[in-house]
Amino acid sequence: MSGSQGGRFELQKHTADVAVEATGNSLEAVFAAVADGLAAASCEEIPDTGDRFSLSVAAESREALLFDYLDELIYLRDVRAELPVDHRVEAIDGPTDDGDGDSGDDGTWSLEASARGVPLAEIDAREVKAVTYSEMRLERVEGEGWESYVVFDV
Repeated sequence: MSGSQGGRFELQKHTADVAVEATGNSLEAVFAAVADGLAAASCEEIPDTGDRFSLSVAAESREALLFDYLDELIYLRDVRAELPVDHRVEAIDGPTDDGDGDSGDDGTWSLEASARGVPLAEIDAREVKAVTYSEMRLERVEGEGWESYVVFDV
């Protein structure tokens, strides 16, 4: 399925959980595609209602940033009583990466994003309880962009 920022995601069967496999031509696109997969795992039919809101997340590594971003979306769903959908990741900033998976410098990564909040009262949504580090993968694919695999506890 196509994500909202040009990335793609696919829901995968996973015992007692749901997994999202996503690709994108940029880090921003793959983050947005995983978030769109989270929304799709929560609700099959997503209406066009709801207002956009912004969010910022910071973390120690690229992978932790993805985890914390998804965790923040789940938290915002609970406190706002809205399902975040139509994800846009405007910017991801991090220290210089030397390609060995270690972010270098001070290890600070940050993300600026937005989503549209659909009131939970308007949809039949399944509760996704949490994002997990179990089997989480975020990799650059030579010549193709980025791919990610994330498991959610349902």
